[in-house]
Amino acid sequence: MGGAQHPESLVRVHGHFLSENTLGNTHSVSNSSMLSSVCADEARNAVLSFFKAPPGYTVIFTANATGALKLIGESYPFKRGSSYILCADSHNSVHGIREFATRRGAQVHYIPCTTTGGFVLQTAKHLLRQHRTDPAPSLFALTGQSNISNTKSPLSILVYATSLGYHTLLDAAALAPTSAVSLSDTPVDAMAVSFYKMFGYPTGIGALVVRESFLELLERPWFAGGTVDVVQVPGMLMTRTAKLHERFEASITRHDGSTNFLTLSAVTDGLRFLSAYLPFLPLRLSCLTHHLASSLSRLRHDATGTPVVKILSRLPSKRVKSIGEQADTGSTVSLIFLSPSGDMIPNSFVEHVAVTQNISLRTGCVCNPGGAAALLGIEDQMALLYPGVTLKDFEVTVGRELGVVRISLGLATTFQDVWRVITFASIFADDKARQSFWDSWMEVPIGQAV
Repeated sequence: MGGAQHPESLVRVHGHFLSENTLGNTHSVSNSSMLSSVCADEARNAVLSFFKAPPGYTVIFTANATGALKLIGESYPFKRGSSYILCADSHNSVHGIREFATRRGAQVHYIPCTTTGGFVLQTAKHLLRQHRTDPAPSLFALTGQSNISNTKSPLSILVYATSLGYHTLLDAAALAPTSAVSLSDTPVDAMAVSFYKMFGYPTGIGALVVRESFLELLERPWFAGGTVDVVQVPGMLMTRTAKLHERFEASITRHDGSTNFLTLSAVTDGLRFLSAYLPFLPLRLSCLTHHLASSLSRLRHDATGTPVVKILSRLPSKRVKSIGEQADTGSTVSLIFLSPSGDMIPNSFVEHVAVTQNISLRTGCVCNPGGAAALLGIEDQMALLYPGVTLKDFEVTVGRELGVVRISLGLATTFQDVWRVITFASIFADDKARQSFWDSWMEVPIGQAV
């Protein structure tokens, strides 16, 4: 589902910590509040250490990676003459920043997808050169790893963008869970991560790892408790807090207020947990991904001998063979199921069968419309969309359900998990079994949730 399964040990350790300690709002100097502040500082230092951040970086805790990206969008000093450059194969949270950019007069420019996602490096460099206009500040957002096409972007493009004068933003939500990321090697201005994607627990907390010098350029369009030192009421005067990260950290919860202080100690423990496994993950996941993809590709329909699935996402060009070696793609497989005649089987039917087998799959465009359009070959239809169009309208135009079936492998994935997915996919190769599930799916009353 794109999120790591939570380790039992993390929940147990955190539960014991909460049962033995009383934590308070960090906006105070009581003993319980001081303990929360210590946990926050430890978590902040753990994040900086995990990502090998050099001096000059700080951490702003947010509700998730989306919250971190939104913080940049609403605070970045876009103006007329600015450019916002991003990849078409990006999450909607990255696309959403264009709303802030265009409202302030900035131009938005997309780096196009290849048919398997990602982009051509020389095309990206050309667009960055073409749309850099001084002195207006401009932002380049890079998706480190696509959540649908499985493509890893070359992080060297961030260094190139910096040399042209762009500020750089790295969406590492899909990259960080299984790949080593070093801010010493790739010193971006800001990077967004979500901890539940990395080690499963806790949810509801992410981070923006950011240069302090870049943070000084940002200005939130509002203030709240914890972000200010003095507020004049009645009146209009306001003095923000002296600590840079505290000026932005009130956005950590959906309700905007106190830091999510009960979970910060779990972030520190989670990073320790992942640090122990991360060197081994690429090797193990490379083996599992290769076995999954090759096994699925060999499946054939009983009656016609035609393929059961079509893998659309990018597959690794080579297998990882040693501990510490990094994979050139992620470990996500996006595909569609095919009927014996070669037509796409509806994803809603695939989900129906998966539910009966107690398997959790993600289907649809997985919040990445650009990547999905490239994989499905519907970019021309995407260009014809009109204001007010709905997903149902779009599907009527294309003539089928839109999206893919996504299988995500990660920290907790075992060979048994992969074998169950292969066994599940084999159901679609068996005409009698597939027809039986189809009949039960068609009998679901209209309006009833499947």
